[in-house]
Amino acid sequence: MLLAATTAVPGLHAQEAASDLIGPDAVTSQLATDEKDKPDLLGIDAQAGFDEWKAGVKERTGLDFGIDYNSLGFAAIDSPGKSSAASGVFRVFGTWELYNRGEVNNGSIVFKVENRHAYTDVAPSAFGGEFGYVGLTNTVFSDQGWRTTHLFWQQRFADGRGISYLGFLDTTDYVDVYPLASPWSGFGNIAFENGSGAIGGTPDGALGAMVGGFLTDQLYLVGGIADANSDPTDLAEGFDTLFNDFETFKSLEFGWASKREEVFLNNVHVTFWQIDEKSELGTPDGWGVSFSLVSSNDDGWMPFLRGGWADDGGSLYEASVSTGFGYTPRPGQALLGVGLNWNRPNESTYDASLSDQYSLELFQQLQLTEGVEITPNVQVIRNPALEPSDNWGVFFGLRLRVAL
Repeated sequence: MLLAATTAVPGLHAQEAASDLIGPDAVTSQLATDEKDKPDLLGIDAQAGFDEWKAGVKERTGLDFGIDYNSLGFAAIDSPGKSSAASGVFRVFGTWELYNRGEVNNGSIVFKVENRHAYTDVAPSAFGGEFGYVGLTNTVFSDQGWRTTHLFWQQRFADGRGISYLGFLDTTDYVDVYPLASPWSGFGNIAFENGSGAIGGTPDGALGAMVGGFLTDQLYLVGGIADANSDPTDLAEGFDTLFNDFETFKSLEFGWASKREEVFLNNVHVTFWQIDEKSELGTPDGWGVSFSLVSSNDDGWMPFLRGGWADDGGSLYEASVSTGFGYTPRPGQALLGVGLNWNRPNESTYDASLSDQYSLELFQQLQLTEGVEITPNVQVIRNPALEPSDNWGVFFGLRLRVAL
């Protein structure tokens, strides 16, 4: 069995996924986090019976699954457009270990199905446009309906030092990840997510493959290729777009970690990416590079410095740099995150030279009960590039997750 990680960050503790070179929102990461007992604020575990039944199913069949419902609402101060946005996401996700169950070099089917639906005219993912912000104020709370983001075979190999995917992937599981890059439980603004916004798309529900592994106890390499024209609402279309058009997104990451079991807690990595021209959408090809430096200590502090640069490829930003920290005095109960970003919108994407933007995001994740968490959030945008007459955009958010 792979070693478990003990960390101060809720999204990555006590999980096999720590050695799998994948981020906090990957299915195996989320399952491991949900299965861990948490020191919740109210001391209530109303789902103990259901959890026990799920554990029995996993032991008998190898099937491990989770169900959750997530909501996010935004309210802006003095917005020139809509002043509020809200949406919800229902998710069913899991793994089914079918090969070498219980062994290190096991194989599993990984799946996740979602329904994303807006409560208001504008979904939170598009809310930044209401006050001229070039960017996404949240990357997942949209109005896309039913989507299948994950449906692939996962195979571990080399005594657990390596992992591979084949099928319909979410590239944000493995491209430039770090523990706080989670629109479900951490930062929501794309400036603090994979690639810091300076990456030419990170497709999900994309037919492709990924291979990663540790070259030594501290050095690792991860590479992947996926359909750049993926449509998670229609997976069958992915066979046509990949094999007929073969317009792909490629990534290669080289990194160092203090140890395998906590690979992203003390980590330095560089990620190179390239995306082909998407002829149907008229998006140019491009390439770029991202970097990440993350450190953590036993006191619960996790400072980070991250950034990226892009040459075309349809990226939001030509350049972007983010810094900040996470802090959790009691792992599993509360997580504070503070991030500050500078970015330069991509001139080729917007056919105009736009002014630099600055953004601040602060969130406080609170585990109320074993299965319920809330996260108040505030974002401040300085110089929204598409609204030059408005120097500031300020809005508050509240995120809720109920998990079984």
